[in-house]
Amino acid sequence: MDKYTFDDNPQAIFNPADIVEKINYCPKIAVSVFANNLIENALKKYPHHVVAYLKSANGKLPFYCLKIGTYEIGLIMAQVGAPTLVCEYEELFALGVEKLVVFGTCGVLDANIKDCSIIVPNIAIRDEGTSYHYVKAGHEIAVNVKQFDDLLAFLKMKKINYTVGKVWSNDAIYRETVNKVKIRKEQGCICVDMECSAIAALAKFRDYEITQFFYSADNLGSENYELRSLDNEEKIDQKNTIVDLAIEFAIYLLDK
Repeated sequence: MDKYTFDDNPQAIFNPADIVEKINYCPKIAVSVFANNLIENALKKYPHHVVAYLKSANGKLPFYCLKIGTYEIGLIMAQVGAPTLVCEYEELFALGVEKLVVFGTCGVLDANIKDCSIIVPNIAIRDEGTSYHYVKAGHEIAVNVKQFDDLLAFLKMKKINYTVGKVWSNDAIYRETVNKVKIRKEQGCICVDMECSAIAALAKFRDYEITQFFYSADNLGSENYELRSLDNEEKIDQKNTIVDLAIEFAIYLLDK
């Protein structure tokens, strides 16, 4: 990256607060899910209403409030790709969200990691561009800095098996070559995604509380590529329970 890419001035020419207006009735914590069908299933299960819409050239993105007992939990679809997603989260925090729980699929580089199992990233390799506008250039960034202990304590309490490890955040999914995978595995990566390092950079720069975890999907770590449950409809019942898990973790954080 160009040495001038990062500027530590938190104010830009225009800012999230110039685009969206803070709302008084905003949920304090939100869950962000990549798979649209998981959003739709959650909306069928929980009473909800639309709090606001985030708008872009692609259209309007609804931000929901789920009513779960006495709790109000935000729910929003995570857009794919670091630049778009970081803009979405900038605007979400500008609305009034204070904490965010993010989860989605990742590809595994370790074939021993079971399909659709939980992975908690603690370090991300920054092979995307967005993070370099939020944090000085560097090869890696720490993930889940503020929430790591809470997330692990919650998963242990729920008796959920998980794997902790380094993720390779990469912008170009069709350029995940055999040689690149070999190098990333040698660097200690157990999985690959597109956004994690950029989200971690946003959290660090803005001092936001963002928790990230994955459920594993396709396998890039064996001699032959395995699609596994990458398709949204595969293992849908198991994936729906992961949505519930994320919502339960959000409630766990509210109760702390």
